[in-house]
Amino acid sequence: MIALKVPPLGESIVEATVSRWVKKQGDPVAAGDTILELDTDKITVEVPAIRAGVLTKQSVKEGDVVHVDDVLGEIDETATASTAPAGAPAAVAPAAKPATAAPAPPTAAPASAPASAPASASPVQPASAAPQKSAPTARRVADERGVDISTVQGTGRGGVVSKADVLAAPAVASQTPQPGGPAAPSGAAGGADKAAPYMRPPPEHHGERETREKLSTRRKRIAENLLQSHVATAHLTTFNEIDMSAVSALRERVKEKVEKQYGVRLSFMPFFVRATCIALKDYPVVNAQLDGDEIIYKNYVNMGIAVASEQGLVVPNIKDADQKGLLEISRDITALAKKSRDVKLTMDDLTGGSFTITNGGVFGSLVSTPIINYPQVGILGLHKTQDRPVAISGKVEIRPMMYVALSYDHRIIDGQAAVLFLVRVKELMEDPATMLIE
Repeated sequence: MIALKVPPLGESIVEATVSRWVKKQGDPVAAGDTILELDTDKITVEVPAIRAGVLTKQSVKEGDVVHVDDVLGEIDETATASTAPAGAPAAVAPAAKPATAAPAPPTAAPASAPASAPASASPVQPASAAPQKSAPTARRVADERGVDISTVQGTGRGGVVSKADVLAAPAVASQTPQPGGPAAPSGAAGGADKAAPYMRPPPEHHGERETREKLSTRRKRIAENLLQSHVATAHLTTFNEIDMSAVSALRERVKEKVEKQYGVRLSFMPFFVRATCIALKDYPVVNAQLDGDEIIYKNYVNMGIAVASEQGLVVPNIKDADQKGLLEISRDITALAKKSRDVKLTMDDLTGGSFTITNGGVFGSLVSTPIINYPQVGILGLHKTQDRPVAISGKVEIRPMMYVALSYDHRIIDGQAAVLFLVRVKELMEDPATMLIE
């Protein structure tokens, strides 16, 4: 017997929550197969099988809190022979009678089907799914959306189907659950899909007036960090508004060329990241950190981008964003967004941030007061761009306007520095050519 244990989870992480058993008790497993998923306060960890065998015992249940080196279950490697990786797919295929290759194996089918029936009678589709490699999260999303994962083209390494591939699958699956047609295409393109997948349904109930659900390790840590931020800092928020006309015109003019030439979809976020990096150089205290009776000034910008995910809020960061141009920043944002969707963020992605940008505007937020990502001392909140009447040179014009908010720690950032920092971001966004010069 091989004991399946909780692996090292990363620096300062001592516990995790069992989020999902990918394999059931009695299932055959190959070396490297994901057995279960653990949620930590920062990332999702997939626990693989060290050797091939059969999962004979599950020592913990979904929702249980476990610690490093705790035993999760047992694998019997002596059972490998009866469920050899090469034999399992071959045995399943003849059992599925709709297969068109019936003329060749009529004699082999009766011999192999009874032997493998107890182990693989329940799955009806493994005939097509066996050769199709897919991530556990992709299979879960496929089940939820009713997508036949064997029809999805994988874009991951070695053709592995990722969660993003399932979400971007043609409207075969989304026709049924989404009667309001327009939402599906925009979701596949990354529009409405930003909100929908993160709306976790409440736990099932059977007529009870109330139901309880245990907080996950990540949700508990998010709650602790947000509370600590309010308790440990002198929170204050200042607001301004940005005329998005110039940056919108520039983006419209170059986005098609940029996508064709560099394969990068140019959104507004890279412009905000670039403008913020320049403003942080002008007002370095906004990029600093308080340590006891000392201020730590950081001569670099690791820009955190707040991302809403199914597991909760995460803030991956772009390392040395101040040393990068718009295209490189855009590539990094796209890569982090994909890793977040595929639940592939690493500890390095989530640590070391010096400043954070959060964009509630993608969900329709018009104004908000973001909470500082402690121990950082500032966070920039972006909001929905909305056409509004504004006075331009004594005339009223309709312009695409966005409210922006800077929450800051008043212990080390004076109001003047905070206001001037936000004004600097506004100036750069309203005259984006200056960012290219900078």
